[in-house]
Amino acid sequence: MENDHVRVEARIRFLSTEEGGRSLPLEGEGSYRPNHNFFGPDDRNMCVGAIELAEGERVAPGETIEKTITLWIFPAVKPEIRKGRKWRIQEGSNLVATGTILRVIDSQS
Repeated sequence: MENDHVRVEARIRFLSTEEGGRSLPLEGEGSYRPNHNFFGPDDRNMCVGAIELAEGERVAPGETIEKTITLWIFPAVKPEIRKGRKWRIQEGSNLVATGTILRVIDSQS
C-alpha cells in the first residue's frame, strides 16, 4: 500500500495525567511521532505523524499547542484531511491528545 504525506496546521490538546494522558512532558528538540487515529477508539488503522518541537520547547500534560504536523496517510484517510476535522493522538492504544486541523498546508503523493 502506498502512503502519501500531508502537512497540516493543527491545535493539539494534550490530556492531563488525571485524564489518562502522558505522565511526563514532551521535551524538544526533535520529533514526537505518536499514532494518529482518524476512525475511532477501536480502529487500529492509524497514521504516523511527526510533531516537531524546537530546542528547549517543553509541552506538559494538559497543555494545548498549535503546530505544523506532517502526517503519513493511507488512501482511506485522504478524505478525512480537511479543516475542522478532529482526531485522536495515541501512544499505542492509549489516548494522549486530540487534534483539530486548522489548515491544510500541502499534500504530496
